[in-house]
Parts: sequence; structure tokens; C-alpha cells
Amino acid sequence: MPVRILVTAGTRADCKEAIALIDGIAAEFLLADRGYDTNEIAGYALGRGMQVVIPSKKNRIVQRKYDKHLYKIRHLVENAFLHLKRWRAIATRYAKNTTSFVAAVQIRAIVLWATLLA
Repeated sequence: MPVRILVTAGTRADCKEAIALIDGIAAEFLLADRGYDTNEIAGYALGRGMQVVIPSKKNRIVQRKYDKHLYKIRHLVENAFLHLKRWRAIATRYAKNTTSFVAAVQIRAIVLWATLLA
């Protein structure tokens, strides 16, 4: 389930907002895909006591080791995004202001949560 929502310009890279999204969240692990493999994100997570479970980018000189079995759990995050994108109002951004868009994402997340509990 999403724990924090941050709306940015459509052209802004996701990895630029990663630190803002994980700031203040207590976690043992930071699971992310290769797009989040930056020294800044890894250093921030390690400084907060998180184990970084991010595969290294192919062009990295020294490849970082990561727990491949734990990394497979990341599909749950991808499933949550897939569920949000299936709702046409979110995928096509029907809500033109940020407040309405965030509300739509929150409502859809609650529907997902209720469906999982049923």
C-alpha cells in the first residue's frame, strides 16, 4: 500500500524524489529497481539504517551486491502501481488540480486495501 504520495511535473525523474519519499519512514530495507541506483539514495538509506536492495546499473564500475530473493518481493509495489494505473481517472489525470488527483489516488488505494482484506 502506498504510504506517501508526491505529485511532481510529468517530466521529472522518479529518482529525484526518492529521498523525499523515504524521509521519516522507518524501514529495514529499501527495495527499488535500477532506476533508483544512485550513490545519493543508497547513502541516505544506509545512513538511516536501511539495507539497500537495489540492483546496480549496468554501467556501474563496481556492482553492488543485493539480496535477490528479497528483491523479488518488489513485485508487490509494482502491483500497487498497476492497480492505480488501471483506474482511468488516475492514468489519464482527469483531475486537473493536485488536491483532486491526490484524493483520487487515496480513494483508489483504500479500495485496493479493502479488496485485499475481503
